[in-house]
Amino acid sequence: MSAELVFISGPRAGERYTLGPGELVLGRAPSCAIVLNDSAAAWRHCAVRPAGGAYEIIDFRSSGGTFVNGMREARKILEDGDQIAIGDNIIAFADEQAPERADAGIERTLLRACSLLFAFRALAQAEDPRLYEALETQIGRLMCDLIACDDATALLGRSEHALVAAAKERNIALAAAVGQACRHGVTRNPGTGWIAAPLYAHGALHGVIGAWVKRLEAEPLEQREQTISAIAALAAAALEVADETGALRVEKTHLEERAQPQRAGLMGESGGIRRVLQMVYRVAPLNTTVLITGESGTGKELVARAIHDNSGRRSRPFIAVNCAALTDSLLESELFGHEKGAFTGAIAKKKGKLEIADGGTVFLDEIGELAPSLQAKLLRVLQQREFERVGGTTTLTLDVRVIAATNRNLAAEVQHKAFREDLYHRLNVVTIRIPPLRERPEDILPLARLFAERAAARCGRRLVGFSSQAEVLLRSYCWPGNVRELENAIERAVVLGETDQILLEDLPETVLDAARAPAEAGAFHDVIGQAKRDAIVRAWSEANGDYKGAADLLGLHPNSLLRLIRNLGLRELLRSDQRS
Repeated sequence: MSAELVFISGPRAGERYTLGPGELVLGRAPSCAIVLNDSAAAWRHCAVRPAGGAYEIIDFRSSGGTFVNGMREARKILEDGDQIAIGDNIIAFADEQAPERADAGIERTLLRACSLLFAFRALAQAEDPRLYEALETQIGRLMCDLIACDDATALLGRSEHALVAAAKERNIALAAAVGQACRHGVTRNPGTGWIAAPLYAHGALHGVIGAWVKRLEAEPLEQREQTISAIAALAAAALEVADETGALRVEKTHLEERAQPQRAGLMGESGGIRRVLQMVYRVAPLNTTVLITGESGTGKELVARAIHDNSGRRSRPFIAVNCAALTDSLLESELFGHEKGAFTGAIAKKKGKLEIADGGTVFLDEIGELAPSLQAKLLRVLQQREFERVGGTTTLTLDVRVIAATNRNLAAEVQHKAFREDLYHRLNVVTIRIPPLRERPEDILPLARLFAERAAARCGRRLVGFSSQAEVLLRSYCWPGNVRELENAIERAVVLGETDQILLEDLPETVLDAARAPAEAGAFHDVIGQAKRDAIVRAWSEANGDYKGAADLLGLHPNSLLRLIRNLGLRELLRSDQRS
């Protein structure tokens, strides 16, 4: 038997799976032969297996069901051309040895054309290099089936130089054909066997497809050119849909954010919060750069979002970037994007956060963690509103508003030459300081009640409020983690509590210890903190300064380890240890 499953719609569009003598299971479980990343799919959804010279599909009593040609089926013998639907996935069953019908060849060609269209659309939206490579391979195979050629490829890019360079990595003759296709349209080169056609979407060059045939005389060249031109038109339509889908996705995300009620971090009646809100409303209509300062957990991102939502840029994207969450090289690519081939693993061109946010607002959290080289590039963005992608030579202009935030004293960092003075002055046009929770105790109980109400709704639990002892303790605790710590403490109390009130004993041990014996609790936390420092320093040394290796030794996520290093004040110690 020679049969296969071809994904013509959904996240795996363009992929093909050959069916053999065994059972092929589809579902969300990692152990399935075909893993479906779709919430409508069951853990083990269905299977395709041989059945007396044919293939049958069996549904494993899934709640969403398995549909064949629009009908829900528990078990069905598959016929050539059947379409299987599982959630957003549409899969065609193709059987080369099935009895040939009069329209079977046309149907099979249409299925492959549909699969090719979805594969091109997925390729244009792919950010994961592994997915990009897999889709390129699938497109090449589908093109070979449709054109009856020996090799085929698809290259995406918007400049002739970049497309020719990418083609040259595969084949010099292909590179020549690609260059000619960019300049003159569909090109055939009998001397090399390559036929190439440009991909135009919205009137602009988006890429080139190419096919290589050893024996050009086996079929009229005109017929091959017509087929390649048709594929190019099909691909162009898919690329236009991909562009429009991406724009709609950004707009949808922004509308969802605007529709959300104001988050609790900016809620309060204290003088400190009122002053923050007054500053937000004053600076929001302006395009000036804003620096937000405050301790961790005070709600700096919420203030940045409030500025954006009350500005003339509210209809454009709001993009948040944590400058401490990534290594310097990854952060550079994340901010500025990169060109294909800029570094190992850069399989495709990628837009950076700055470029994606064009016309909107970029929020740079923990700006004090920015490396010196990136500080210089950011300064250029603020001064000249232009940048280049990593590995690129084209200068791109930019229209974004930059809002930065830090929990560090940047003025002191400037004095110690750890932060550029010129960048500091560019960022520090308007400064908004968010007071810590301990400076606005009158906001604690209103915030706690709101957090309790939300957590109770999520858990389906009935609550009438807090006991008087719990309220007293909440107001007296210093909340070093600020609003974030308060929200986590209340959610924990709601989850673990057993009465219709949040009681004293429902609160975290750290809060209770601070009330019972401040001196003893302080000593206890000092001991715990020192133990953490010792463990991190030991793991760092064993991993030879590799933070990922140290995180693995500690059983932590690398980002969690970086946060611990920062919060425990270990950065300078570990740097000096690495230098020595």
